[in-house]
Amino acid sequence: MTLADQVLATNDDLPIRTDKPVHSGKVRSVYWLTEQDSRRLIQEKGYDVAPDAPLAIMVISDRISAFDCIWHGKGGLKGVPGKGAALNAISNHWFSLFKQNGLADSHILDIPHPLVWIVQKAKPIMIEAICRQYITGSMWRAYEKGERNFCGIELPEGLGKDTRLPELLMTPSTKGVLKNIPGVPEADDVNITRQNIEQNYSAFNFSSIKDIQLYEKLLSEGFNVISKALAEVKQIFVDTKFEFGYVLDASGHEKLIYMDEVGTPDSSRIWDECEYNNGRIVENSKEGFRQFLLNYFPDPDILLNKERMAEREALARNNELPSEALMDISRTYINIAEKITGKEIQLSSNPKQEIINILNNDYGLID
Repeated sequence: MTLADQVLATNDDLPIRTDKPVHSGKVRSVYWLTEQDSRRLIQEKGYDVAPDAPLAIMVISDRISAFDCIWHGKGGLKGVPGKGAALNAISNHWFSLFKQNGLADSHILDIPHPLVWIVQKAKPIMIEAICRQYITGSMWRAYEKGERNFCGIELPEGLGKDTRLPELLMTPSTKGVLKNIPGVPEADDVNITRQNIEQNYSAFNFSSIKDIQLYEKLLSEGFNVISKALAEVKQIFVDTKFEFGYVLDASGHEKLIYMDEVGTPDSSRIWDECEYNNGRIVENSKEGFRQFLLNYFPDPDILLNKERMAEREALARNNELPSEALMDISRTYINIAEKITGKEIQLSSNPKQEIINILNNDYGLID
């Protein structure tokens, strides 16, 4: 068996029973279950959701996305071995810790396989909720150019690259292209201010203006729980992205929950604390892969300039990266997952068949 066989690259072709098109994102594919199967599982498994809640099977892949493109390597390597299992294991660990600490629930109802979640449909808040404890990345690039107002927050003079910020900052951006919101450009990933959200809260899908405060509370609580746990394994939680949405519980009450993944190397920057204290940045996140790409291609502006998206897509499509680059990020993902969870990440020899067997035998969802 080759290494490429252990990579789950295509995850939108499983024979899971569904009457809707499979939604395939950069990393995950979502299979919406039939109304009949959703009701049956809610009853059989006792999920704490409304009896008619739509459920989905979410299958993570080992694909690697960076700069909004999917990358591949030599030797037929269409992803990063162990990446999907590592990401899910980390998210599962943090969601479990959130529950222990009395934080909000997540959209995950069940974990049939290391690469699979059963989730409930949520009404998403249309905000990428970004939290920053250190000044780096896009915030540093803006600061270095002289910008002192970032998402409506005034930054003090004299900050140094990669240094800790005076306080935890929430710097939201748009999730998807939002139209007809005054002062908010119609583009994805546009930085916004708290004032933008307050003045147009329903356009961002908030049920009430009070929920803006709740979302900020969940954001800082989630960040602090993860940050504290990472400090115990000598890692620094630099910044991260959270997503939120609304669901109904079994008694029909609406509640705000965490969605998508949390605190993973895909959605966060995580630095090695000992190295940082010695003046070096060692990334335990996808940032290391981004830096590799910026150094690997002669014209890094293609990767950074949104107006050169067509060239960027061609770059990703037409270039097989050295397999060692993908194995390097594989080691990063697996090592940080094992550090966080305290458990070994097992690589499946045939992930697709395993998923089909479990969903067939234990859930009756395979046609």
